[in-house]
Amino acid sequence: MAGLSLQHPWAFTFGLLGNVISFMTFLAPIPTFYRIYKSKSTEGFQSVPYVVALFSAMLWIFYALIKSNETFLITINAAGCVIETVYVVMYFVYATKKGRMFTAKIMLLLNVGAFGSILLLTLLLFKGDKRVVMLGWICVGFSVSVFVAPLSIMRRVIQTKSVEYMPFSLSLSLTLSAVVWFLYGLLIKDKYVALPNILGFTFGVVQMVLYVVYMNKTPLPVADGKAAGKLPSAADEHVVVNVTKLSPGRLPPVTQMAAVPTKSCATEAAAPATLPSRDVVDVLVNRHSPAVHVT
Repeated sequence: MAGLSLQHPWAFTFGLLGNVISFMTFLAPIPTFYRIYKSKSTEGFQSVPYVVALFSAMLWIFYALIKSNETFLITINAAGCVIETVYVVMYFVYATKKGRMFTAKIMLLLNVGAFGSILLLTLLLFKGDKRVVMLGWICVGFSVSVFVAPLSIMRRVIQTKSVEYMPFSLSLSLTLSAVVWFLYGLLIKDKYVALPNILGFTFGVVQMVLYVVYMNKTPLPVADGKAAGKLPSAADEHVVVNVTKLSPGRLPPVTQMAAVPTKSCATEAAAPATLPSRDVVDVLVNRHSPAVHVT
């Protein structure tokens, strides 16, 4: 029982620290779901990261139970199961019918089908240490795929020069979590816990570097559809412009607008168009799309 035993004080310390950091990371999406609750809409947010996180927590609990004496893995992933379930339920409540259907399909495929198959195969086809080894490598493979997932977010940051969807605090917490769990796995001599966190640390550092590079850059006004070479349709996008944030003096008084001077075509063409810059116009874009990513 190396995890909780005080005979291994460093393993106990890093296991406890890993629980604390990972718990805070599980709570990181709370502002997102508060925003969903206030707007009564999932907007452009996606359910896939939370469904995947729920599957990951289920998988690691199963591994910890099979290996036995992995209390720290059980406690944090049990908490993760509860938290991620709450997120998914909230998504179901406020998502569109299309979003609900897609999320239900993903959950049936991943959390029911894939997890059920892994559970049955490992229990029926393997015994003893072979069962632990097989399940450990499955956990490693899935964890690696989860750590690779943020590549799409990093690509979006580079394309848009905006770090809106990659908060520094989340990248930092994920990096610290990877370091702590790597050391914990190293101390209890569990390579299946240690190995995937090497990749997690690498991607976490890359994300923080990207944040520092692009945090003061002017974001490119490019929507997802435009970036792909197509314009979003009116049915997919609703734009609300808050003109109350326009700088005073940009709009002429009403008395001046009553008299419209006559201009020739040449004068009209020569005069530059005066449009409010994006920094004084609050534009809110709501996309009702399937929950496909996202970290």
